[in-house]
Amino acid sequence: MRSLLRFVAVGATVALGSAPIHLSAQVPNAADVAEVRTQFGEDLDTLYTKFTALAKAIPADKYAWRPGPGVRSVGEVFMHVASEFYVYSPMAFGATPSPVVQRGQEAIKKFEAMSTKDDVLKHLDASHDYAKQALAGVDPSKLTGKTKLFGGNYNVIETTLGMTDDMHEHLGQLIAYARMNGIKPPWSK
Repeated sequence: MRSLLRFVAVGATVALGSAPIHLSAQVPNAADVAEVRTQFGEDLDTLYTKFTALAKAIPADKYAWRPGPGVRSVGEVFMHVASEFYVYSPMAFGATPSPVVQRGQEAIKKFEAMSTKDDVLKHLDASHDYAKQALAGVDPSKLTGKTKLFGGNYNVIETTLGMTDDMHEHLGQLIAYARMNGIKPPWSK
C-alpha cells in the first residue's frame, strides 16, 4: 500500500504541474500543499454529492440490510463515511477532528450504530460541512513536512490519497449494497 501511495503521489505531483518528487527524500512545498488541498476538497464534494444522492435513493427500510453477519449494514456504512468526514479527512491535513465522534473503536461503533436514514442524512451534511471548514482553516505552510498518522510518517499527499482511496472504496461498497437491493445509483440513470 505504501509503495502504491508513493507511485500515485508522484503521479499526482506531476499532474499538478510540479516537478516529480521522491517522497522518501522530499516533501511538497506550501504551494503544492495548497493545490492538493483544493483538489482534495473537490473530491470530497464529489463524494459527498454521490453519498447523499445514494442515501436519499435507498428506502429507509433498507438501512438495516447487511450482506452477511458481522458486516456493516447500509446505514452503518453511511455513518462510517460520516465519521471519516468528521475525523479522518481533517486529520489528513493536520486539522482538528470533530468532537461529534469520540475517539476509540467502541465510540466509533456507537456512532455508526445511529444508522437510520434521518441520522445518515443529518450527519452526511454536517460532517461534510465540518471537513470543508476544517480544511479551509489549515495553513499550507505548516504542512510541508511529514506527520505521524496510523503508526507511520507521511506527507500530506500520502495522507490525502489514503483518505480519498478509502472514501471511494466505501462509495463502491454502497453502490454494491444498493444494486443488491435493486436500487440503481441516481447518477447511473
